[in-house]
Amino acid sequence: MKTKLTILVPILSIYILQGCGNDTQETPAVPAATSHTNVPKNRIAIPPAVRANLGITFAAVERRKIQDTLRAPGRFEYVPSAKRQYRTMLSGKVEIYVKQFENVAKGALLYSIDSPPWREIQQSIAGHESSVQQLEAKLSMFNPLYLAHEQHEYSVKVNVDLWEERIKKLNAIREAGGGSLRELTAARAAYANAKAEYADLREKDARLDASYAETLVELRAAKSSLELALESASSLLNIPIPIDTPNWWRDISTIEVTATNSGVIESLDVTNGAWVDGQTNVLTVVQPNKLRFHASGLQSDLGVLRNGLEVNIVPPTPTSSGNAVGLQNTMHGTLQLGLIGNPNDRTIDLYVIPNELSSWAKPGVTAQLEIITESTNIPELSLPLAAVQQDGLTPIIFRRAPDNPNEAIRMEADLGMNDGRWVAILSGITDGDEVVLDGGFQLMLATSGSIQKGGHFHSDGTFHEGEH
Repeated sequence: MKTKLTILVPILSIYILQGCGNDTQETPAVPAATSHTNVPKNRIAIPPAVRANLGITFAAVERRKIQDTLRAPGRFEYVPSAKRQYRTMLSGKVEIYVKQFENVAKGALLYSIDSPPWREIQQSIAGHESSVQQLEAKLSMFNPLYLAHEQHEYSVKVNVDLWEERIKKLNAIREAGGGSLRELTAARAAYANAKAEYADLREKDARLDASYAETLVELRAAKSSLELALESASSLLNIPIPIDTPNWWRDISTIEVTATNSGVIESLDVTNGAWVDGQTNVLTVVQPNKLRFHASGLQSDLGVLRNGLEVNIVPPTPTSSGNAVGLQNTMHGTLQLGLIGNPNDRTIDLYVIPNELSSWAKPGVTAQLEIITESTNIPELSLPLAAVQQDGLTPIIFRRAPDNPNEAIRMEADLGMNDGRWVAILSGITDGDEVVLDGGFQLMLATSGSIQKGGHFHSDGTFHEGEH
């Protein structure tokens, strides 16, 4: 039988075509693993060397709900709480202690600020503290003042009582026909003076009470001002007020800014040693694990879209070859519809926070959202749409032979509905089967028009019809 040589695709022309005979010394002997005899007419030998050369991969058929699946393109993005900007609270000179893309733990020192306005704040706090101390000292003096005043008042009151008794005795003597009018008059004058002094002391007592109350109010106000100043400084520095260190603010010469949460330094927005104004963003820290998927759904699908639907996030390219993300490397979650739609594109935002992140989930990476609109219907046996090749008008698939993993069986595909990524297979395939995913196009080219003759591949990628 005459041997017919078929080259798969232009990229295979770099291989040196090998003949099936051994009539030259340059032709290496075919390894036992690539020797094929009695190959059935619809089978193609694909040993490991051939699979490696052609980049052949396989995908297992699955039970999927094709008719109940919608797809929406989208991308990964950070959730709003994933980013945190660290801005300067005061103007000053900035010293940065971290590098871009560095992992930082909670509480790690990020940068410090040498700030003249902070010293003005310290001076203000010192003034409030001094006012409190002065008023406390003034208030403490009221106790001895009250004591001295009470003693003076007591002595004057005793003096008044004595003169009152003296006047009574003199009056009694006068009524008995004795005594001196002059002495009585002098006693009455002394009694009046003592009563006037006692009244003056009572007035001073009222003024002393008023002064004490006024000082107490001033002290409370001064303490409140001091507490507000300390709380403002604590909020400014983002540190709690130490209970056991009353003068903690005096020891802070430079303001140190630490990480509120662990994360990665996304950007540094100022140079080290720069003088910056207040509210200048110094750096941004992100938490890479706080991601969500943001897709765009069609407003025409709002009849079936609703919150809480089961969804899958699938890689953008349906392949398993090379360095691409594997076809089955998917993430799962529940759907959350956006609050508003886009009237121009006639779309609505769709959001999903994955239950567990895969390694390929990065901000800005595109993917597809696979939305299952009805979970009660029976799933259909399906295979990747990328595994279906077109030989003219005939859809072709290559099933991995169940009895020999080194052979592929060419089949005309009996297809049903598809969702743009998976297609229902109606016959010829059963659960547990595998089909050729990557490399199927090369197999189709090699077998197009020669399917009745069967064939095999050499390890260099060339295809031969018939037996070896």
